[in-house]
Amino acid sequence: MMFLDLTKRRYSCRSYKPTRVEQEKIDYVMECVRMAPSAVNRQPWRFRIVSDAEGLQKICQCYNREWIATAPAVIIASIVHNEEWVRSDGKHHGDIDIAIAVEHLCLAATEQGLGTCWVCNFDAARCHQLFNLGDNEEAAVLIPIGYPADELREKTRKPINEIVV
Repeated sequence: MMFLDLTKRRYSCRSYKPTRVEQEKIDYVMECVRMAPSAVNRQPWRFRIVSDAEGLQKICQCYNREWIATAPAVIIASIVHNEEWVRSDGKHHGDIDIAIAVEHLCLAATEQGLGTCWVCNFDAARCHQLFNLGDNEEAAVLIPIGYPADELREKTRKPINEIVV
């Protein structure tokens, strides 16, 4: 598949079939994540795959929206701050690095016929507590993953001349 076609197929899925995702597909997606670039190759991230009933209930405590409960799994993407690269002017690159890795995840999942959604509007402190994250670890993104039960919606994007100057 052409990369442009893959990017057009990726969307924010907010309804999932109850079908469990095969371990081979999860392994493939996570290998694609492992290959993501990061500043100075620090790879300052941790990914937790939550698919058990108790863990998914905890996810719902961090993000109280009905639709996320339809996902058979949710991946917690965390920045490990004591591993991130810091530029000489003090700019931390953990947010950039985790964004690159998460988009690798989302595109790889799309290629495998799976749906995902970036969820950043969640209670990160609650997530940290419920999942016993490390002292230097920050839950940055929740990514539900599973077989889509909804349809790809048409994307609206700015014209190219508005973003390339």
